[in-house]
Amino acid sequence: MRSTIDIDETLLKEAGSLTQTKTKKELVNLSLRELIRKKRREHLASLFGSAAVDISQDDVEKMREDEF
Repeated sequence: MRSTIDIDETLLKEAGSLTQTKTKKELVNLSLRELIRKKRREHLASLFGSAAVDISQDDVEKMREDEF
């Protein structure tokens, strides 16, 4: 999908430098994946509260599968 958006050039350059991405498209896709990942973790944490949770990586992957 093509879109035209106005992106802060300073942010774009810094993010590209930090991630070593080669294209703007790659950088935007990586950024969106990371945002989604962060928000899913926040959502998961909110379900369990602030108490320590003893779940494995396999459990987390299963929860992700169940979301789709």
